[in-house]
Amino acid sequence: MGDRAARSRTGTLPARPAAGADPRIHATLPHLLALEGQARALSFLPRQPARSVLNGRHASRLRGRGLNFEELRGYLPGDDVRAIDWKVTARTGTPHIRVMTEERDRPALIVVDQRMSMFFGSRHAMKSVTAAEAAALAAFRILDQGDRVGGIVFGDTGIAEIRPQRSRAALRRFLTALADANGRLRADAPAIDPLALSRVLRAVRRIAAKDHLIVVLSDFDGIDDAAETLVSGLARHNDLVLVAVTDPLAREVPEGLHLVVSDGALQAQIDTGRGETHRALNDLARGRLARVLDWQRRFGIPVLPLSAGAETLPQMRRLMGLGPR
Repeated sequence: MGDRAARSRTGTLPARPAAGADPRIHATLPHLLALEGQARALSFLPRQPARSVLNGRHASRLRGRGLNFEELRGYLPGDDVRAIDWKVTARTGTPHIRVMTEERDRPALIVVDQRMSMFFGSRHAMKSVTAAEAAALAAFRILDQGDRVGGIVFGDTGIAEIRPQRSRAALRRFLTALADANGRLRADAPAIDPLALSRVLRAVRRIAAKDHLIVVLSDFDGIDDAAETLVSGLARHNDLVLVAVTDPLAREVPEGLHLVVSDGALQAQIDTGRGETHRALNDLARGRLARVLDWQRRFGIPVLPLSAGAETLPQMRRLMGLGPR
């Protein structure tokens, strides 16, 4: 009983969405597992297509697995002359080469926002579902490429951490945590203060200090100076990719709508036909991502736009410069 109460407080208690839940509203574990076959259409390897947003022409190129130094030894006929260590050669008077081996893998950490701000959708799916699908597709593909993969799933009440492993069991734990967090999102949830993104990024820094691929999928609600400092530090020592999940209605609020919005306890009517109201809503929607796009310019971080108004896989293929299937 005590364990159940503790898991409830930390947000790790499994949710139980109704059988046959609409996959546009809630991403169940069977739905996420079924995406494995589709994931083969993607690539997170360092060499990207020319039109990919991860290509060096558009943003920082993924650095890949890197090299480990093994030994210095004398030059032998047939060795690559580019491996000659000229300083050692000059000091000893005989040619020496540096023997390097490629690292076995590059660990990846997928960070997924499942806060209440993500439980919104006006056209195709909830932002929370789009983020969950994209995270599952990325996780399957990265593991299939031979790299370790783990994740952080966070809601408004807690964080679930799965450290990167080359293991299908660890991948399933990540997807289970993701489905559980997604299943807890509901319209009648009590209004609470959202979890600060800076707290999540501190957990990311603890797990992925350097040489990781870090993919953050979020609407970036509530970013502050602390989050910016952490993002800057993570980008210096890792390959950091930000996926900004948005909704068509939030990007450009139409005029002439009469909306009823609720936080689960209170309701308010909004008339977008009023000029001041319409401008204020548009400024709010655009301002949320303005700082994230500024990070792209200042820190060289790829920012990938992902809309909840369309299917997830075709968008990811376009972002990576891949044609239609």
